[in-house]
Amino acid sequence: MKIPTHYLPITKNGISVAIRREDLIHPFVSGNKFRKLKYNLLKAKEEGHAALLTFGGAFSNHIAAVAFAGKENGFKTIGIIRGDELRDKIVENPTLKFAQENGMEFEFVSRTQYSDKENPEFIEKLRHKFGDFYLIPEGGTNALAVKGCEEIVTEEDSQFDYICCAVGTGGTISGISNSALPHQKVLGFPALKGDFLKEEIRKFATNENWELVTEYHFGGYGKVNAELIDFINNFNQNNNIPLDPVYTSKLTFGILDKIEKDYFPANSKILIIHTGGLQGIEGMNKVLEKKQLPKIKINV
Repeated sequence: MKIPTHYLPITKNGISVAIRREDLIHPFVSGNKFRKLKYNLLKAKEEGHAALLTFGGAFSNHIAAVAFAGKENGFKTIGIIRGDELRDKIVENPTLKFAQENGMEFEFVSRTQYSDKENPEFIEKLRHKFGDFYLIPEGGTNALAVKGCEEIVTEEDSQFDYICCAVGTGGTISGISNSALPHQKVLGFPALKGDFLKEEIRKFATNENWELVTEYHFGGYGKVNAELIDFINNFNQNNNIPLDPVYTSKLTFGILDKIEKDYFPANSKILIIHTGGLQGIEGMNKVLEKKQLPKIKINV
């Protein structure tokens, strides 16, 4: 499938910036979620599983994607959701409502319980309750997910000097790093605080061609402010490209800011990977309304 690539009207120092629209790869399983699930779904079928179980938060792109992809491929889906207070708020939450409408069964757990998501004893308790399932980690990152993400960048992208992506669990940047050409530098823009991601990425990345740019998280995972919302709205109005508030807006803001600060050498060719996540905008607007902040003016 040929993914559209759009160039931004950048005029500084001969730099060119292109955005690879991975968000258009599928209407409901967009961007890196499609890539991460591709080989996991094949493996689940190969092993004869009837159900998929995974983890996520209130507005998780991953939860929404697993619910739809599971239904589309004939799997029962189970979502372990962080925050037991959400149990009675499914209809108020666009992401959970969408997942439920696509057949996902929920198990709401406290944040303390959720932190055990990689604990074998906790997983065994879930198997006892739900029966056999194929386990997909939070965010979808495992070796098969990285294999899928390795297909984002190809040799046809050899003209680019920098390949940039948002970072959540580290699977996407690992895959891009593994498939990047020797002359290319891979930059990851984490959507959350902390340097712990480096160790996660090193589990899967076979090259040393990557670097994390950590100063554009806007306060942490899922945190936004009026400046970022204005950026999302203006960017969409000027370029007709919607960005999500958790990942791609922080990534794109960071790259454009770095260009202004002369971080990139003159005549650099930069490729931004748009990893999707637009389904979260509706839920974020509900949060912004409660905080009396401006809304994101994008219909998805």
